[in-house]
Amino acid sequence: MLRNIFHLGIKELRSLARDPIMLALIAWAFTLSIYVGATATSETLHKAPIAVVDEDRSALSQRIVDAFLPPYFLPPILITTAQMDARMDAGLDTFALHIPAGFERDVLAGRAPALQLNVDATRMGQAFTGSGYVQAIVNGEVYEFVQRHRAESVPPVQLQLRARFNPELNQVWFGSVMELVNRITMLSIILTGAALIREREHGTVEHLLVMPVTPFEIMSAKVWAMVLVVLLSSAFALQTVVQGVLAVPIEGSATLFLLGTTLHLFATTSMGIFLGTIARSMPQFGLLMMMTLLPLQILSGGMTPRESMPEAVQFIMLGAPNTHYVALAQAILYRGAGFAVVWPQFLSLAVIGAALFAFSLARFRKTLAAMA
Repeated sequence: MLRNIFHLGIKELRSLARDPIMLALIAWAFTLSIYVGATATSETLHKAPIAVVDEDRSALSQRIVDAFLPPYFLPPILITTAQMDARMDAGLDTFALHIPAGFERDVLAGRAPALQLNVDATRMGQAFTGSGYVQAIVNGEVYEFVQRHRAESVPPVQLQLRARFNPELNQVWFGSVMELVNRITMLSIILTGAALIREREHGTVEHLLVMPVTPFEIMSAKVWAMVLVVLLSSAFALQTVVQGVLAVPIEGSATLFLLGTTLHLFATTSMGIFLGTIARSMPQFGLLMMMTLLPLQILSGGMTPRESMPEAVQFIMLGAPNTHYVALAQAILYRGAGFAVVWPQFLSLAVIGAALFAFSLARFRKTLAAMA
């Protein structure tokens, strides 16, 4: 039986080596995808382009213009009213602030004049955060101008902030590891499911049915072969892309993380086999992937904390391998946790993996029996 599982796994690896599309997907997922996902999206405002229509030309309006400083904003560009909409339509400005004539006079007279802020909402991250920044800057400058001095209020309690595990509050440190976790899950499901569907489309499943092998041997071979491919790719990405190119410090043991990854892959590859038995073609499999991956990635705690989700969702997601794998990866790679800390996650992944393997094997046997 072990000999059959080994040779069938070698067959899977050879089949994968002859599939250039899958090889390109693996290469992209564990290199450029991680780099782009970690660096392209930022949760903070950084060098946002802003333009100002200053029709007041007063000391207060100039003070407001000078308050938009790097690194949050690029140096403000003074434009006319006619240019404002055209520049916004061309995507040149994310923010366009319109200061009307007589603004300083109305402020000193206590009339509470209004300013117009146009925001390019297609840049969602900067638009949502930047609007609050602009409002705070304008209100602060107006208040200080009216008070004729910069007031320094002393709060009754002073908070001393000490950021652990990511003292620079660098989004890349968080994003790169979470991108790696998501790619591991995605590729493990795709490779095993696509391997089964590919055999069905090419007619090689019939060859397996007449051979002296059992469904357990066939499924085990697919699982260990794809686990090996994804595990080696993830180790390469962790060492080369995350630690090398992105210079993300890894606090814990990479070996312990890869051991946890192996248990996670045992569960997700079994899930891929199950989806492969349901789908009849690659387009159907792609639709099932979308319905499966999005909840796993969004609700597992990799994008938002699980504590912010409804308790019912938290309870349901305890049955998903991603929930425990994300907690394991964050504890080991961010906080340097050892096995004494993460053993509950290891145990949960082993139990979930065994259950998914048994369930998928039953479905796989039923599928092969129907084909026979």
